[in-house]
Amino acid sequence: MSYAIYIGKNHSATGHAWLGGYGDEPSSHWLEIIPAADHGPGTMIEVGVGPEADMPGRRTQIPQVKRTLRHMRVSYSYYLGVPAPITNGGLNAAGVAVRDVWSTSRAELIAMTPKDQTGLNYSDLARIVMERATSAREAVEICAALIADHGEATYGGNSHLFADADEAWVMIQFAGGKGLWVAERLGPDSIRASRPGYVLEVPVNEPDPPDFLWSPNFVSFAREMGWYDDGAFNANTIYGDSKGRWEGVRWIEAEMQARAARPEKIDLADVIWAVRTEKLTGDTAGYGQVVPLLSPSDPALYMMWHAATGAIAAPFAPVFLGQSTIPPEYGPHRYLTTGESHRFMDLRKAVSGNTDTVSLVSQAHEAHRSAVQEAKRLMYLMQLLGPEALGRATGVFEAHEARLARQTAAHLRIADAAVAAGLTDDMMEILGAFSTGALLAGLRAVAGLSAGFEVELSARDLTWSPGTPVAFPQIW
Repeated sequence: MSYAIYIGKNHSATGHAWLGGYGDEPSSHWLEIIPAADHGPGTMIEVGVGPEADMPGRRTQIPQVKRTLRHMRVSYSYYLGVPAPITNGGLNAAGVAVRDVWSTSRAELIAMTPKDQTGLNYSDLARIVMERATSAREAVEICAALIADHGEATYGGNSHLFADADEAWVMIQFAGGKGLWVAERLGPDSIRASRPGYVLEVPVNEPDPPDFLWSPNFVSFAREMGWYDDGAFNANTIYGDSKGRWEGVRWIEAEMQARAARPEKIDLADVIWAVRTEKLTGDTAGYGQVVPLLSPSDPALYMMWHAATGAIAAPFAPVFLGQSTIPPEYGPHRYLTTGESHRFMDLRKAVSGNTDTVSLVSQAHEAHRSAVQEAKRLMYLMQLLGPEALGRATGVFEAHEARLARQTAAHLRIADAAVAAGLTDDMMEILGAFSTGALLAGLRAVAGLSAGFEVELSARDLTWSPGTPVAFPQIW
């Protein structure tokens, strides 16, 4: 289902907004940085879903733009049959951050979705926004134009949260194949969580309201279906699940409002807590992501904080858009990668021409540990040992992250001076080495905690049912 939380800059201790969250899928996840690229005339990209998707469709091609922006994202290998690699979002060289979150549509819209639907799936939209958008509002406009021109391949309804240094927009895309969507602006005083994404009352009777956008048929289709007559237009009631803000959304929004009301307001540790808390984060979370929505002196200095899997079991580390590499431990691995169970890291079976017998994962990556697998192991050890083990691991992560936050701030101060002196490339070598060291230090912390917890677990007389997994209570 995924999760996103936006904190407007007026609530921030550091004077800028924040966007955090995670992807909620069971398959493998990996971190990657995609370079800017030029594309020749006639270049096309394949979008949509195929007949194997849970809500089937037909793959099509659409034109690519002349130039795509550098961006970083987390990719993964499976969700409801959507073609891999899939992404929920990330951050691009224009400072636009993206989070994708499920948002179910009403049953009638799901039922009327064509079985041969065409158009862009949710991951296509997230990826294309990172490739093209220069602002959060433009991200909405790009998605709107793509849906109008090519359609949308839905899996039952979806939302995106697009953010930049000045504002954010929640955009809901409804099922049905009718091109229905609505978007709401979030400003400096906003605190908004999505799980699922929601937009409530929309001022459809006001001329050009500044904080809302919607598809041309947004009101007329509801009238045509007999779902709306006049008066207040609640998008969630008319087109969504009619549940409004779910319990977990109400809880985390209230928690962050309370923290924002303190004299010190909200800082990095608070946003990390909102992504890590065991009330919201468990085995379903594929990774953690926190983006400080800054306006740096050079696009290479855009950054996000990344956790290899659900942040309950993994520390965050800084990753900079301008760095050249990601440690192989955080890249693609065979662990939980869809389709890898029948492939080999060997060419003998490929002689017949059946290339699907050969692993899609780099042998060099597979020769290194998988940060995701190591963190998952720690998660299961903590769950078996209980809340006290969780508390100890969280304390280690928080201390580790507090030190990294101080070091990151120092590196960025020096980076600004280096950029002013024309030494950006040299500075990125230093920042890349710092990020790599931080990511690997976090992995060592995970492995060390796991080693200790494994000894502790073996020494305890614990009994549990093999078929009944243990987990910390979650609101959702």
